[in-house]
Amino acid sequence: MGITEGIKEILVVDDEPLIREIIIRKLSEFGYIATPVENAFEALNKMREKSYPLVLSDIMMPGMDGIELLKRLRSLYPDTAVVMITAVSNVNIAIEALREGAYDYLIKPFNFEEVVLSVKNAFERRDLILENRLYQKHLEALVENQTSEIRQLLSKEQERSSELSKALEEIQITHDATIDALSAALDYRDNETEGHSQRVVRYSLEIGKVLGLERRNLEVLARGTLLHDIGKIGVPDSILWKPGKLTDEEWVEMRKHVEYGFKMLKSIHFLRDAALIVQHHHERYDGSGYPNRMSGDNIVIGARIFAIADTYDAMTTNRPYRKALTDRDAREEIKRCNGTQFDPKITEAFFQIPVEQWFNIKDDVDKQLRRYK
Repeated sequence: MGITEGIKEILVVDDEPLIREIIIRKLSEFGYIATPVENAFEALNKMREKSYPLVLSDIMMPGMDGIELLKRLRSLYPDTAVVMITAVSNVNIAIEALREGAYDYLIKPFNFEEVVLSVKNAFERRDLILENRLYQKHLEALVENQTSEIRQLLSKEQERSSELSKALEEIQITHDATIDALSAALDYRDNETEGHSQRVVRYSLEIGKVLGLERRNLEVLARGTLLHDIGKIGVPDSILWKPGKLTDEEWVEMRKHVEYGFKMLKSIHFLRDAALIVQHHHERYDGSGYPNRMSGDNIVIGARIFAIADTYDAMTTNRPYRKALTDRDAREEIKRCNGTQFDPKITEAFFQIPVEQWFNIKDDVDKQLRRYK
């Protein structure tokens, strides 16, 4: 459930009574609670009484105009979404409004269905921004807590090197356990097959070992693959959980999860390298992927390893809409996509691993999930 779910109050600011009345009536038909005011000064007074999540304001008004109101709202109430209304001759002013932080603008005369759609999109975008902000603060708090523990151990136990080493190792395990928990929560939110992320991590590490990756790079690989879809936390529920086929516009929004995830992780020091795997995990070796159509070695090796591990798990796991492929059929499909979707070097490493090893990993993850339950 989004942050604005159930809180659909809107402050409507327009000096024309008829426009205010029509907008309020139309919004109420769609379940929004709209409060009218006739100028920017009244709007600021209302905001002091109660912080509205969304303000719908005309630009050309006597006294304080809509642009100045927008600037004050962005300064005093940064969590409030603002949608501006302008006349056709004021398009340049509307563009200025977007630069100042408006979520959208509507041009008079407008279709009132456009008003409702713009309001709906503004609420969803505001919800997304607030959820991402809360989530990033949560991650930063987790990292800060762990860093604080390390500092305390270093100051108090400098002479007990063996115990300190053990304590640092335990803190690292706690770090990874925290990331595991976040990944499990994402699996649930995304309706993924249970244990998907855990299996993909194990498969990726097997391939990484065959390729001779160093321990530090294997740790980065594990974190990046485990959190590859963390950006889906920022995708609206209406798209993420839609049972049918996504529209072209919905696919554009869904694909943004790559950049959402990258931005979430890149500012956290110990996840900075893993963030690149998140950013590249939908790129393809031949350059036909997204978001940046990268190709070959320009894609970080962790993302190239992930591509095969993720595809193998997806094909060999039962889904609601299809049965799992056999291991043999999955391997044939990986061969078919070698050199286009997959890096030939990674494909070669994949086929060096005995089939039994994949089965053992899957059984091991299943046992861990049963114990967790």
